[in-house]
Amino acid sequence: MNPLEMKNAAGIILDTTAHRSGLSFPLGAGIRPGGVNFCVFAKHATGAELLLFDGPNDPLPSKVITLDQSQNRTYFYWHVFVPGVGVGQVYAWRMHGPNDPSRGLRYDPEKVLLDPYTKAVVNWENYDRGAASRPGDNCAKSMRSVVIDSQAFDWGDDMPPRIPYSETVIYEMHVGGFTKHPNSGVSPEKRGTYAGIIEKIPYLKELGVTAIELMPVCQFDEQDASLGKVNYWGYSPMAMFAPHAQYSSQKDPLGPVNEFKKMVRALHHEGIEIILDVVYNHTAEGSELGPTFSFRGFDNPTYYMLDFDRSKYRDYSGCGNTFNANHTITGHLILQCLRYWVEEMHVDGFRFDLAASLTRDVSGEPDKVSILWTIESDPVLAGTKLIAEAWDSAGLYQVGNFVNRGDWFAEWNGPFRDDIRSFVKADKGSVKHIAQRLLGSPDIYTNPDSEPNRSIDFITCHDGFTLNDLVSYNSKHNEANGERNRDGNNANFSWNCGIEGPTNDERVESIRRQQIKNFLTLLFISQGTPMLLMGDEVRRTQNGNNNAYCHDNELTWFNWDLLKSNENNLRFTKMLIEFSQSHEIFKQRRQLSRVPGSKDPHIIWHGVELGHPDWGDDSHSVGFTLVEPLHGEIMHVMLNMYWKPLSFALPSLSSEQKWHRIIDTSLSGNNDIVRKKDSVPMPNRRYTVHPRACALLMALPQID
Repeated sequence: MNPLEMKNAAGIILDTTAHRSGLSFPLGAGIRPGGVNFCVFAKHATGAELLLFDGPNDPLPSKVITLDQSQNRTYFYWHVFVPGVGVGQVYAWRMHGPNDPSRGLRYDPEKVLLDPYTKAVVNWENYDRGAASRPGDNCAKSMRSVVIDSQAFDWGDDMPPRIPYSETVIYEMHVGGFTKHPNSGVSPEKRGTYAGIIEKIPYLKELGVTAIELMPVCQFDEQDASLGKVNYWGYSPMAMFAPHAQYSSQKDPLGPVNEFKKMVRALHHEGIEIILDVVYNHTAEGSELGPTFSFRGFDNPTYYMLDFDRSKYRDYSGCGNTFNANHTITGHLILQCLRYWVEEMHVDGFRFDLAASLTRDVSGEPDKVSILWTIESDPVLAGTKLIAEAWDSAGLYQVGNFVNRGDWFAEWNGPFRDDIRSFVKADKGSVKHIAQRLLGSPDIYTNPDSEPNRSIDFITCHDGFTLNDLVSYNSKHNEANGERNRDGNNANFSWNCGIEGPTNDERVESIRRQQIKNFLTLLFISQGTPMLLMGDEVRRTQNGNNNAYCHDNELTWFNWDLLKSNENNLRFTKMLIEFSQSHEIFKQRRQLSRVPGSKDPHIIWHGVELGHPDWGDDSHSVGFTLVEPLHGEIMHVMLNMYWKPLSFALPSLSSEQKWHRIIDTSLSGNNDIVRKKDSVPMPNRRYTVHPRACALLMALPQID
């Protein structure tokens, strides 16, 4: 033993002088010649201990380094340089200080803490959320941090695809659920992992998507769910820099980081971008009754918004606490985290969960000057996709008015989802909204110079019904969640087409298939960036559950047998994506002109008769002509959500052109959508659209 070390009664080496004071930068664990510099922020702490573990799952540390305030503290930063340690070293912290909730201080030296800047996490197999919540030492059941070398991975010639929004098709997916099903064809050890996604890249390419938006992959607390359930979705962050370890097929400490990078590299090689769903609005430490595993134990009043009663938390997230994003320390962490995922992990963008909460100042009031301005102007993040869920759980709704509506942030367009659903369902008064949604919502995004593709258009997402369930259920069926069906959104704008749930009634099933194609058609012919939910292309179902956050089972997994049983829907989706991606009228970077005959790309509205759209409350149909003069694209679209057939007049064409049918959602077999080369000319000057159907004709050269 080093003469400067001694053991305590438990046999743990207490090292008080063999280390050096270290530096206050960088935060986290920084590799330096001869060792590692460790640094954390803890403004109100009176003492700090660095725990070093020989193995990732050891119940106790092999060495404890007690920091000295006079040598190891600069301003509010605690730091120490430890010689002789390096990549793979497992470590954690204990912090000493006042436990005075009335002042917002919650120090507890019995709790082992994750470094907020840790890049990897271990001992998740033994982690116990309850042990982090109850009084007493939780060392054996705590997660720990790992020292990594971010520069060690060989990226080769990897480059970001940098696909413009106008050419982007987003596929929202869950890493685990995508390949976890036994019928996925992925080897058992790779199911539900980053490596499993690599094996399914050919499917994504064939589908035609250009970006995958991954539900949270930063280390989250799977135990943060009530009634013995599991937190499946991952909106429960613990370590914002660390890839979720349970999604890795490699169980060594550095495995999740390297496997994630391999996934990114493989996707980029095929021209597919990676967007991360990031959660900076709250953490898994929850309310004052929740566990202490990191932020709360370092500096509670810095990392969280506290109420007037400092023992309570302001909860704008609906999850027990709100991250204090606009504090300088917390804002710095968020910015460094985003930079890390771009610089070191090569991701292409971010979707910010409940992003409106990030505009709240330290007192909880909305403020136009926020961390989001810093993010929007950061040079490292320039060129990445920044997408906001522009609302929070406390009623702050900023769709169309998020930050300064510059050219960087896009937004999930909630009104698009609701209005398209309402129109396809044939709700009264819905047709007057459909024009705005098809145009990229200029009534919401009022700046005429804004790019319509910054509207992220979607019909479904992880939160709510799947597309199949949207046409199969009138009401949510969340009984399996154990909350007596009280959870989940009640406003779904869904229609079961006559029977609740699964049925063998072919009449009902035929309507459902047609309604799904209607939804998909409207999604991909609208101005804006389309987003498709994992499995909607093959009618994935959750049996009517619209809040399946707590189910890690076949209810939420992608069932790969559906590729065969719903092959027509899959074919329709593929060809629809191919069609929209191959025509300039759907890639516009400026709002379409509404001036008939304009030399710019434009739209002309119709009803069943040309030039006479009916925007009345009792109308359920509309037609429009799309014209892109530069590339000679002319399309005529007829939408009939009425329960009777309607005959639409067709615009006149030059003698060299004729209308050809590309899409008719009422047709069966392979006739519902065809490629231009397989299309047939329409002989009449009118076209009958069947009940609850969409049709799209295209002007093509007449061949004698």
